[in-house]
Amino acid sequence: MAQRQRPTSLRDRARYLFDRTLARSTGALLGWLALCCLAVVVPVSALLVWTDPAAPRSLSGRLTAVWRTSAETLRLGGVTGAPLRMLLSVLLGLITLLCVSTLVGVITTGLGDRLTELRRGRSTVLERGHAVVLGWSDQVFTVVGELIAARAEEGGGVVAVLADRDTAEMQSALTPAPGTAPGVRLVCRTGSLTDPAALALVTPAAAASVLVLPAEGADADLEVVRTLLALRAALGARTGPPVVAAVRDERHLPAARLAAGPLGTVLETEVTTARLLAQAARRPGLPGALRDLLDFAGAEFHVVDAPGHLVGGDFGGIALCFEASCVVGFLTADGRALLAPAPGTVLAAGDRLVVVARDAVAAASAVAVDRRPAVDPTAMAAGGPEEREPSRMLVLGWNRRAPLVVDLLRRTAGPGSRLDVVAGPDGVRGVEGCEGRERLAVVFRPGDPVREETLRGLDVFGYDRVLVLAPDPAAGAERPDDRTLLTLLVLRSLEEEAGRALPVVAELCEHRSRALAPLGPASDAVVRGELTALLMAQVAHGPELAAVFEELFAARGGALALRPAGDYVTPGREASFATVVAAALERGGCAIGYRAHGAGGLRLCPRKGERRVWGAGDEILVVTAAPGGSEDARVSDGGRDRVPRMRLSHEGGDSPSGLSLGGSG
Repeated sequence: MAQRQRPTSLRDRARYLFDRTLARSTGALLGWLALCCLAVVVPVSALLVWTDPAAPRSLSGRLTAVWRTSAETLRLGGVTGAPLRMLLSVLLGLITLLCVSTLVGVITTGLGDRLTELRRGRSTVLERGHAVVLGWSDQVFTVVGELIAARAEEGGGVVAVLADRDTAEMQSALTPAPGTAPGVRLVCRTGSLTDPAALALVTPAAAASVLVLPAEGADADLEVVRTLLALRAALGARTGPPVVAAVRDERHLPAARLAAGPLGTVLETEVTTARLLAQAARRPGLPGALRDLLDFAGAEFHVVDAPGHLVGGDFGGIALCFEASCVVGFLTADGRALLAPAPGTVLAAGDRLVVVARDAVAAASAVAVDRRPAVDPTAMAAGGPEEREPSRMLVLGWNRRAPLVVDLLRRTAGPGSRLDVVAGPDGVRGVEGCEGRERLAVVFRPGDPVREETLRGLDVFGYDRVLVLAPDPAAGAERPDDRTLLTLLVLRSLEEEAGRALPVVAELCEHRSRALAPLGPASDAVVRGELTALLMAQVAHGPELAAVFEELFAARGGALALRPAGDYVTPGREASFATVVAAALERGGCAIGYRAHGAGGLRLCPRKGERRVWGAGDEILVVTAAPGGSEDARVSDGGRDRVPRMRLSHEGGDSPSGLSLGGSG
């Protein structure tokens, strides 16, 4: 049965008529405004006249008094007499009102524009020793957060951000929670990054460091190069602060480094992400360990002067001389980083120590005390050559970093290893050289990783590791992680169905997707560009660390690894951490922390005298030379270095026309 329609009330009809009239024109709005004013002023004026004992007795006199009161209230003159005189008085009053309103409007507009300009951030930042961040991308949240944390540790400071965005939006998105960064101020300014005049707003010449974030879009790297050139123009002949920048494509590295100048450090996000993915596929738990080591929340890398009495000593003895700091190498007088050198390597005059410590003050003020008496040789595990066992890995998805990931996995895989690849509907690109290798057999299989039937047909639990690659973000795509999240959801359902943990490493494009990713207990996520952002913040805070990180994350240099505690100490035995450090030194590594089985968290820089019972499930975080030495740094395409140097140097090799790409720290 049809429901009877409720009759329309008079109030609803009046509101509809009023709204329809207002929508017609400005004149209608003015008419309604005048009518409303008269409807209020005239009755009140009449009430005032009729209740006044001195009011005229005649009706015409009282109406004249009402008119005069209403006109004075509305500033219309209030002239009485002939109708023409009253009309002219009203006209003159309206003209006066229009002129005054126009003047007030002009003043209000001018003040509003000025306030808007100030709100948009167009005033010059008058600070010294501040950190400047140029650009806006997904890495800005990590970079600014780490810089604020670093400044908070030092007692305060200023972080200035310049981007072509609304200042209020930037301030709201980047401002930390109250009380989390005492003494640190965040200043945001709006302007074009390629305009030297806009760059002058953040006073880069007086800054302690300048960071240029990788841009978004097809011409992202060219935008970074233009920004670096604009920064050079803004600084003029002045030397300027150290500059840290990042690009996405290695083809633009030489130009970016030349534009950054001798004090510039340029990272490449694609190679850095690919190396982290490859290391995470080989070493479970490494992404979390890297985040703990590279953020400013706990222990991190520092370069400190060596005490005079240690000069001439060997690395094996120096590594056991600090109770709460972990020495991992030397920074030579010529700026080269030697990480995890041989125990017999001598500390020369002018060399500095590379240490992992909780803060720079603790690292610099640490007293050298010989901790070798705390070493228990009987608790050390029997050392032997490390053998690479064959492994089975599965790659789901494909992107422009995938060929490099496959190549890195091939160079570190044990003989007889196999890598299955399910690329998805977009197919495989850049596979030249990925197949037919001795150590790693690469097999491409059809299917779509987001479809459950594809993953069920792969026997995913038969693989040692599953690597989920995020697709390259399409132009205008707002949610590039959708396919990755769907794949992870299917894998998680297979885990719950089988009751078994599946070791998965997932690549994500946005840091916001980490909270949404359905990861199992043995899974981890790598956010694209997050490691680059952490490295940028670390290098900006300590420019001398550029050489250290170049060795740490370049294929030809050192590497981080989580290894079983049983490789260093006998499981079930109680031993000090100094014993673990000594055992790691004998095997060509530097132990800097451990993760107890089932504890989840990583403990960095434990005291050398700390004793505990080491279990078979415990893991040791070590800095060690890359497997296979320097040969692993080369690829088949003419031996070209796939992980080029971060800075300009005078050794040649990475730069065009023999010009070296680097500079002094």
